[in-house]
Amino acid sequence: MAPKSSPSNQSSFSMDDFALALSRYDYQFEKGQVVKGKVVQHSSDGAYVDIGGKSSALLPLYEAGLSVEAPIEEILPLGTEIEFLIVKEQDADGQVTLSRRQLLLKEAWEDVSQISDTKKPVQVRITGVNKGGVTAEFNGLNAFIPRSHLIEKNDLDSLVGQTLTANFIEVDQDKNKLVLSQREIAKAAMMDQLVVGNLVTGTVAKVQPYGYFVDCGGVSGLLHIKQISGGTIENLNSLFRVGQQIKVAIVEIDEYRNRFSLSTKVLEAFPGELLQNMAAVMDNAEERLEQYKANFANAQQN
Repeated sequence: MAPKSSPSNQSSFSMDDFALALSRYDYQFEKGQVVKGKVVQHSSDGAYVDIGGKSSALLPLYEAGLSVEAPIEEILPLGTEIEFLIVKEQDADGQVTLSRRQLLLKEAWEDVSQISDTKKPVQVRITGVNKGGVTAEFNGLNAFIPRSHLIEKNDLDSLVGQTLTANFIEVDQDKNKLVLSQREIAKAAMMDQLVVGNLVTGTVAKVQPYGYFVDCGGVSGLLHIKQISGGTIENLNSLFRVGQQIKVAIVEIDEYRNRFSLSTKVLEAFPGELLQNMAAVMDNAEERLEQYKANFANAQQN
């Protein structure tokens, strides 16, 4: 029978074997790898995280989160266990560099992409002003709202610090480009209030060869030349002028294209009346529209 090893020999052999195994173990940490770690120490430069390597990994302060305004102790308290991204492979001491910020940015862009697909409005905080519009922040991402897509276009400085409702009109993660519109939200809200057959007061915004664009409370509808009058119109520029307020009837709404069509022809008592006596047509527009609806209903029944 082989002699038994003494307890002291077994203990010595076990500890030596364990130490040798540790010295030979090759920790494979690669750049781009997501690892789970535990925050074990704070420093003026950031934090140290135990990810199971030879030494604690370094999390620089600027990589701790989307914002470095809060102290690292508040962003990642000691004992926090969470996922990190390896942004720099281990050095001679076996230490790797981590980032929490880049993981959060990836998640933020994924959220933006999903929200953009649904066209749902979001709340953004205005952070600054430039010559083209205002800068904003959404979920840690920098965004931009062009002046033309703002409701307030003049005093942009007054918007800084405010929270606005907007929707995404351009999302490009590769170019780090995020563009939003406040005007589109307002337009959609106004479109919801429009009803076919209603009379609205609008302002002539633009003259085109095929008709007028009329601003009805922030959204523009088309008053096509065929819907202006039953008479012959020789010159659109001599009929309505830009800035003139007119009463128009809503005759069609295209919800898919966010467009609507208008008519003044339905207000005429006879073809060409608008061209002969515009004031009379405008003054009694409400009664004229009701009469048109009644006549149309009777014609449908007969």
